Amino acid sequence: MTRRERVTRMSVEQPLWRALAGYRVLTMLYAVGLFASAYEMFVRPWIAVGYYAVLVVWTLATLPRVTSAAHCTRRFLAADLIVALTGILLTPAAASHARIVAGGPTLPSIWTAGSVLAFALKGGWRWAALASTPVAIANVVQRGTPSRETVHAVLLVWIASLAIGYVVEVARASERTLARALEIEAATRERERLARDIHDSVLQVLAMVKRRGTALGGEAAELGRLAGEQEVALRTLVTGALVPVPRVSQDDAGTGAAVRAVEEPDDDGPLDLRSLLAPYAGARVSLAEPGAPVPLPRAAARELAAAVGAALDNVGRHAGQEARAWILVEDEPDEIVVTVRDDGPGIPEGRLAQAEGEGRLGVAQSIRGRLRDLGGSAELISVPGQGTEVELKVPKGAARARGRAQKR
Repeated sequence: MTRRERVTRMSVEQPLWRALAGYRVLTMLYAVGLFASAYEMFVRPWIAVGYYAVLVVWTLATLPRVTSAAHCTRRFLAADLIVALTGILLTPAAASHARIVAGGPTLPSIWTAGSVLAFALKGGWRWAALASTPVAIANVVQRGTPSRETVHAVLLVWIASLAIGYVVEVARASERTLARALEIEAATRERERLARDIHDSVLQVLAMVKRRGTALGGEAAELGRLAGEQEVALRTLVTGALVPVPRVSQDDAGTGAAVRAVEEPDDDGPLDLRSLLAPYAGARVSLAEPGAPVPLPRAAARELAAAVGAALDNVGRHAGQEARAWILVEDEPDEIVVTVRDDGPGIPEGRLAQAEGEGRLGVAQSIRGRLRDLGGSAELISVPGQGTEVELKVPKGAARARGRAQKR
C-alpha cells in the first residue's frame, strides 16, 4: 500500500546550541586559568575561589539546559545572568585596584558572553539587547568610570549578541518556510497520486457509461447524461481538494487492456515487472519482454505497470477498437525502458495541451506524473496517420531510492 510522504523537519539552530554548550565549558576553564595565572594580584583570593567554585558547578550542572530552546527556560536564563552579574560586581572586592585600573578582566571574564548568547538563541535579538544592557551597566559599575577597554568589551558583546539573535530569527523563519514548502510539495504529490487513481477508475467508468448510454438511447441516454454530469463534477474536484477513491478493475473494450488494482503482499522483495505487464497482452496487444526477470521495487513496479495500463487505455479510447498495440520491455544496465506503440491515427498537434486545460489527466498525471514521481521520464511521439509511441524510462537507482522511501 502506498504510504503518505512524511516531511522531516530539521532544526537549523541545533548546532548553535551545541556550540554554546561547548563555549560555556571552555570559557569557564579560561576564567579559572586567568585567576590561577594572576593569583598574586587578588587581595581577597578566597572571594574569587568561592565564586569560581560556584561557576564550575553551575556551568557543568546546567549543560542540559543549553541543548535546545525548549530546555532553556526563562527562569534558567535569569539565574544564569545573575551568576554572570554577580561575578562582575564581585571583581572589585576580590582583585586589587591596580588590576582593575589596568583593565584586567572580571571574574567571569568572557564566560559572561555565553549567558547573553543564550538569551539571543532563545528569544532573538530583542532578548539579546535585554540581557546585554545589565551586563554593560555592571561592567561600568565595577570599573568605576567608563574606560576605552570597558566600552570596547561592552560594545563587542552587544553587537555579537544582537547579530546572533538576528541570525537565529532569520534561521527560524527560513525553517518554517522550508517546512511549509515541503508540506505543500508532499500534499501536491499526494493529490496527484489520488488524481491518477480517480482517472484510472471512476472517471473512465463514467465516460464509458456516458458513451454507451448516448449510443443506446431511451432511458439509457438519461443515465448517460447523468454520468456525464458526474464526470464533469469529478474532474473539477480532481483539480481541487481530493478524497481517496478505491481502485477498481475495468476491462477496455478496444484493446483488452485493463487497469488493475494489484494486490501484493507488503514484503520488501522486488517484483518482476514482466508479471505485472503480462495481463495486458491480448488479441490486439503484443508484449515483447526479456527472457530474464526485470526486478523493480514493488511501488516502482506497480506505478510503471499502471502507467503502461493508462497508455493502453488511451489507445482503446482514442485509436479505435480495431487498433493494435505493442509493448516492448528493455532491461538496460542503468534503466528500465518500456515502450507502448499503436497503429492508430495519432494525436493532433495541440490536443494534449487542450486536454490538460479541460482537466483530463490521462497523459499529464496517469503517465507523466507517475514517471516523474519515480525519478524517470515519459516521452510521447505522435505523427498524424502513423500512430503514437510512448516511451517510459525509469532509472534503476531512482527506483531503488523510491522503494526505500516507501518503506520508511
